[in-house]
Amino acid sequence: MADKSSNNAYWAANIRLITISLVIWFIASFGFGILLRPMLSGIGVGGTDLGFWFAQQGSILVFLVLIFVYAARMNKLDREHGVEE
Repeated sequence: MADKSSNNAYWAANIRLITISLVIWFIASFGFGILLRPMLSGIGVGGTDLGFWFAQQGSILVFLVLIFVYAARMNKLDREHGVEE
């Protein structure tokens, strides 16, 4: 019974991490790149406005950072639950 409880805790933490990562990526790509673009147009980054930068570069860079953060957090989670490779 304790094993099933441990499995449920592991998967709940995994799903929570995935959900947080997707929300961050959604905010960076759709929120900053599309919905909030008019409000970000006055802020300059690299010769263009911040909204355009998020639409073209920022969301990709946020996604890459999320990949590495997710991998590091999953390794930590795996060690905590004894399922590391």
